[in-house]
Amino acid sequence: MARMTRKGDLPTKVCATCGRPFTWRKKWARDWDEVRYCSEACRRGRAGRVEA
Repeated sequence: MARMTRKGDLPTKVCATCGRPFTWRKKWARDWDEVRYCSEACRRGRAGRVEA
């Protein structure tokens, strides 16, 4: 049986648009190095940008 990976053990990144951290998803397995945004809304730039 395959060993389960804990969510805390998955790699994380910070979204380029909203600045929130997000974790690895199985659908991003092939191109995790190119993923920059946490969602489609952020990718399109529609999410509110945080200016600090």
